[in-house]
Amino acid sequence: MSGILEVKGLTKRFGGLAAVDNVSFSVREGGISGLIGPNGAGKTTIFNLITGVYKVTEGSVSFSGSEITNMEPFRIADRGITRTFQNIRLFKNLTVYENVLTACHMSAKYSIPEALLRLPRYLREEKALRAKAEDLLSIMGLTERRDVQANNLPYGLQRRLEIVRALALDPKLLLLDEPAAGMNPDETEQLMRLISEIRTRFKLTVLVIEHHMDLVMRLCESIVVLNFGQKLAEGTADEIRGDPRVVEAYLGSGGN
Repeated sequence: MSGILEVKGLTKRFGGLAAVDNVSFSVREGGISGLIGPNGAGKTTIFNLITGVYKVTEGSVSFSGSEITNMEPFRIADRGITRTFQNIRLFKNLTVYENVLTACHMSAKYSIPEALLRLPRYLREEKALRAKAEDLLSIMGLTERRDVQANNLPYGLQRRLEIVRALALDPKLLLLDEPAAGMNPDETEQLMRLISEIRTRFKLTVLVIEHHMDLVMRLCESIVVLNFGQKLAEGTADEIRGDPRVVEAYLGSGGN
C-alpha cells in the first residue's frame, strides 16, 4: 500500500561521497514514523532532499501522489510539508507570539494594497490570523510565555515553539529533526505525548529523526534504520529492536 510520502532510490552525492545511497521507503498517511541511525548515517540529508534544501542526485520523492523531486522549498511547503531543524531556527529577538504570528501570515490571502488601505478583507484575515496564533499557543502550552522573547525561553520550550511555527503553516506532513535534543527525561516524556496529541488534533502524518531510542520505540509505528547512507532495516519497533544488524550497527554500539 502506497503512503503519503514515497521515497524511491534516493541518492545524494557530494563530490565522490554518497551521503545517501539508493534509499527507498514510504510513510503511511496519519502515522508516526521514525528515521534512525548513527551520526552521519544520512538522516538529515534525507530531510533536506525531501524538503528541497538539497537537490536530488538520483531517485524521486512523491507526496500525496505527486512528484516533488527538486521542487523549490517554498513550493514543497505550500504542498503541505513543514519541518523543524536540528539547530533551532527562531526569530530570537521576537516574542513567542510574534514568532507564531509571523508563520501564520504565510497563509494570508490579502494583497499589499488591501493591507495599506486596511480594507475589509485585510481586517478580517488579520483578526483570524491573530486568533489562530493564540489558539496554537494555547494548544502547545505557551500562552503564559507569549510575551517572552524567544531567546529567553528555556531550551525545551524553544523546541516546542519551533514545532508551533511549523504547525502554523497548516502541514499535512510534519518532519521533526531531533526534537528531543538537549531535553531532560521529563521534557522528553512531555514531548512524546505532545507529538501524539498534535498528530491526532491536526490530522497529521509525522516523520521524526531522533537519537532518544526510548522515544522512538514507544512513539513510532514504523521505523527506517540508516547506516552509512543506506537503508539497513525497516519495520515495527519490535522488529527493529530484534534485528541483529541494527543491534550491531546502532542499538548495540551505545551510539547516541
